[in-house]
Amino acid sequence: MTLFDRIFGGSDYNFARTVAAIDDAIAAYGEGEAVSFPGTAYSLPCYYAVTGVKITTLGEMKAAMETIKGMVVHGNRLQNGFDAGIGSALCAEFLEALKYLRGAQPYTEPELGHLSDAFVRNLGVPLVTGDIPGVAVIIGGAEDPAETVALVKEYQSQGILVSLTGKCIQQLADAGYKTGENVRVVPLGMEMQSVIHVVSVALRAALIFGNITPGDFPALAKYTMQRVRAFVNAYKPLSDEIVSYGAGAICLGFPVVSNETENMFRVPKSLIQQLDTSKWNATSLEARDIKLKITNIDIPVAFATAFEGEIIRRGDMQVEVDGSRVDCFELVATKEAAEVEDHKIVVDGPEIDEIPVGSKISLSYTVEVAGKAMQPDFESVMERKFHSYLNCIEGVMHTGQRDMIRIRISKADFEAGFKFRHLGEVLYAKIKSEFEAVVDKCQVTIVVNPEKNKELRAAANEVFNKRDDRLKSMTDESVDQFYTCIMCQAFSPSHVCIVTPERLGLCGAVSWLDAKATNELDPTGPCQIVPKDRCIDEHLGRYEDVDEAVNKYSHGALEHVTLYSLFQDPMTSCGCFECICGVEPVSMGVVITCREHAGMTPLGMTFSEMASMTGGGVQTPGFMGHGKHFIASKKFIAAEGGPGRIVWLPKLLKDQMRERLDATALELYGVENFTDMIADETICTDDPEQLLNYLSEVGHPVLSMEPFDM
Repeated sequence: MTLFDRIFGGSDYNFARTVAAIDDAIAAYGEGEAVSFPGTAYSLPCYYAVTGVKITTLGEMKAAMETIKGMVVHGNRLQNGFDAGIGSALCAEFLEALKYLRGAQPYTEPELGHLSDAFVRNLGVPLVTGDIPGVAVIIGGAEDPAETVALVKEYQSQGILVSLTGKCIQQLADAGYKTGENVRVVPLGMEMQSVIHVVSVALRAALIFGNITPGDFPALAKYTMQRVRAFVNAYKPLSDEIVSYGAGAICLGFPVVSNETENMFRVPKSLIQQLDTSKWNATSLEARDIKLKITNIDIPVAFATAFEGEIIRRGDMQVEVDGSRVDCFELVATKEAAEVEDHKIVVDGPEIDEIPVGSKISLSYTVEVAGKAMQPDFESVMERKFHSYLNCIEGVMHTGQRDMIRIRISKADFEAGFKFRHLGEVLYAKIKSEFEAVVDKCQVTIVVNPEKNKELRAAANEVFNKRDDRLKSMTDESVDQFYTCIMCQAFSPSHVCIVTPERLGLCGAVSWLDAKATNELDPTGPCQIVPKDRCIDEHLGRYEDVDEAVNKYSHGALEHVTLYSLFQDPMTSCGCFECICGVEPVSMGVVITCREHAGMTPLGMTFSEMASMTGGGVQTPGFMGHGKHFIASKKFIAAEGGPGRIVWLPKLLKDQMRERLDATALELYGVENFTDMIADETICTDDPEQLLNYLSEVGHPVLSMEPFDM
């Protein structure tokens, strides 16, 4: 039996059982029964991406089997094997979709099954920045479970997203290994066909970030090959079903590494036989050309971006720092070189092993930096990085900022020998590596003393207040330059953000000061200076300099961008946006939703469905991705009337933005408590008339505005 025989055998097997499963479902529910995965705008994303046809019913699914039948054609050409592999993968998607009929929830922890569009979008920024350098797809498990655990731990320590299919899931569970989206080790399902859920993530990345037209398979395969750094590790023995999936993976550009010996041959950088599974990590990274950014930090636990979402439960914590109950803060201070001793780390007060387990303690850390190119403007940029730095420590959880931080250190870390000084080691190492262009010397002082921290916190708040006063006075008019941000071009080749003091990057992670610091640190990097000498239309925010910049950095894909309009050449969206807004035609207002809200909006669309209409670096008049804090900016859709146009927000987002949005509305429109005039899902969901009635009851200012000039 040849490898081709195994591919076709697996594809034929999948095709036959999919036909039977569809027939059974139709017999039970009828051809008109709706079929779709939850939490996605693409219904059955893989079939839609490959063929351009969106399946919504069982009848349409049955008809689609004729298309798949045309892919599973036996032959001796390599392309025959690839086509059969893609056909087999689409069968797997159909089989999985049937599990979700009538709102069924077929998977229970630790298995996750289908991954939502929100999951895909949340990967955007870390994939772009390299915090997630690649995606490992592990199928099956080693004969020795410890070997599987070691492989997963190695990938996780490198920041690689790991997906699991088959017995590796049980092996990790038996070992007590933490899995889940929050630690980027994602168990899909025990059945081999569940591997399709990670393939779905890759294909949706092409649709969301790459603006790939559904059905354009050559462009789709080129995108996944060049921009989605995924690879497969498949433990022996491999069934013909798995072999057929492997052919599909290779067709999409994902190399397969296996220790299978039966009917296998090597294809350089595509199908790789590696019998020594301890070398799979190195072999896979080399095959996918993944270069790791390594920062050596002297701490007794792992440090990787995979731990950023780790949750430390109360029962698992050794100690807790909570700024809402005790005096705590984090601060960066610029000093003269003579005042800083490089790599000096001081713990003023008891160490963690001197504190009773479960204690809530007062703790602060001040990072003092010096450098010829260091500027006080960079202090807040560095402080915002602390959240990511500390969360990358295995067993440490950090939330908040400034004097409202919350930190939990786990019992497991304590048992591994983790001390407070290791927080200083992480802060020192990351500041010196990420800000090496401006920081020559760095020292960290950690204070574990409630009396001292009370006084120090008051002094820190004076610093924060002075910064805030300066930032409040910064407007688009008060600066003489804006910045580009093209970090997301790794996934959205034609997208260009223009970052201004009043309009942060749509991912919410890049402010004007961030862009300024990035430019200082890397003058040839993603954030380039955009002069604002030649204003064409101040009301729209149109500048000749901006047009030239977006045309240059989008490689000619864009000609014009306005900064303050939703309709006239709005800024493009990559797909990493925190929020998306769209016009609500009945009220002539704007509905905004965010990726945390999975429910319906008055536009009759969810976040995923709204987001599918934009992204990928295209301009979509009437829809726009943006950061959360842009909502409260006086420049938010200023050309169409500003934030006073906002008529609906998810309650979570409304509460987050309340204070800032109320202040902006009071200044612009003289309206008090404006946020209370905005509807949310507790008032209405998908009924525009109900929305309009509410706006009329509260006297929302949108009702006195001129209709949109669309």
